[in-house]
Amino acid sequence: MPSYEHEFLIELFREDLELAPELLRSALGVDVPDHTETLLESCDLADIDPTEYRADVTVSLRTREGVKMAIIVEVQRGRDGYKRLSWPVYVTTLRARLGCPTVLMVLCPERSIAEWCAQTITIGHPGMVLNPLVIGPDRIPVVADPVQATQHPELAVLSACAHGEEPGVLDAFGHALDALDSEKLTIYHDYVVGHLSDLARRHWEKLMATRTYEWQSDIARKYVAEGEARGEARGEARGEAKGLAEAVLMVLDNRGVPVSEATRERVTSCADLEQLQVWVGRAGLVNTDDELFT
Repeated sequence: MPSYEHEFLIELFREDLELAPELLRSALGVDVPDHTETLLESCDLADIDPTEYRADVTVSLRTREGVKMAIIVEVQRGRDGYKRLSWPVYVTTLRARLGCPTVLMVLCPERSIAEWCAQTITIGHPGMVLNPLVIGPDRIPVVADPVQATQHPELAVLSACAHGEEPGVLDAFGHALDALDSEKLTIYHDYVVGHLSDLARRHWEKLMATRTYEWQSDIARKYVAEGEARGEARGEARGEAKGLAEAVLMVLDNRGVPVSEATRERVTSCADLEQLQVWVGRAGLVNTDDELFT
């Protein structure tokens, strides 16, 4: 069964159909034809043999005159010898179906897997080979421009995961989250945070603590509002502090982080608003409740 990470990366390409041609152009230097429309194609690539072939994502670039290019996107997180047999089928089958130039692009979060995927696939017929176009973490574009990140949040996600330590990348990603609805915002935020290095994670935590971004307020706002409402409903004094404390605990609970009674007591008894705001931001990053206080 495909993992969550595999499905998440596939969903990025489904959410932004221009992500595939953009990566071909900017990361791999492929001459992408001008087009007026990008469509999601069927991922079923069966031939006359009953064997099932299914790609992760396929898109077509079109104009009024017809299809100009088809792109097959595969997310590969491990070595799978079967892919070296099926990938040529994907390319030739989609090319026959749409009657246009067809390319295979493989996204690999791990460098070692990217090197394996980039090996030439020899078909057997003289001169007939397939060289997969592979994007490892080093080939993902660095997105440090807030405007670009806002226009292409899915690309900003990939950039933040691969280049989180680069200047401006996490700041741009924070701006990208501004453009998202609350559900997608939370999903993208949690995915990126789970893939940051320790250094990038500490920088991200500092950005969150500054409360610079509107998205950061959005992430915490519903928890703060719910917490404040609970405090007011119970007639508690210091409603704002109570609301922030409730926000910290609810973020941890919603992320599945176990909370000890000692942690719960320390948070709920805190009356320092500035400290509670720091903990709200930190609650979206930590893996254990102890890390909340480090």
